[in-house]
Amino acid sequence: MKRPARPITARYLENAATFYLERYPSTAEGLRRVLQRRVQRAERAEAPVMENVQQAIDATVARFVAAGVIDDKAFAQTKARALHRRGVSTRLTRQKLRVAGVADEALDQAMAGLDEELHTDPRQREWKAAAAFARRRRLGPYRPQKDRKEARVRDLAAMARAGFDYELARKVIDAATVEALDEA
Repeated sequence: MKRPARPITARYLENAATFYLERYPSTAEGLRRVLQRRVQRAERAEAPVMENVQQAIDATVARFVAAGVIDDKAFAQTKARALHRRGVSTRLTRQKLRVAGVADEALDQAMAGLDEELHTDPRQREWKAAAAFARRRRLGPYRPQKDRKEARVRDLAAMARAGFDYELARKVIDAATVEALDEA
């Protein structure tokens, strides 16, 4: 038998936010979306929902931001660093952070902070990310020599889908050896 849906109260929202933030890092907008989904699920299950639920969600999010539990700038920097290590392009990193609810100002600061942290300029950072992507996906110089020629177009397409521009993708895919990627 299905358990009846719990009523949405300010206490429920606070507990749901705490439970979520214990498990996942989030932005203020991300937490707001999670709480709104909980309310929508309760409404579909015909559970009682408090009046002014949107104001209660906003107040809950504001309390977590004021307490320092949610910090969009720190989230953006951490996420940008992790995505860069995985070989995600700057374009795709910016897109993922926007979807996560990071404001443009915090996003720009995170990208600038990434350059400072790595002691690089944006072009070098993009090159390193492209090389990391090629390594992770075994593209270009990471393929066996006999397969490289026939897989070149597919490799370039994979780089394009990952958000890398054509010239950079071509240089990475056409690199003679893995060592040539590290030297550039």
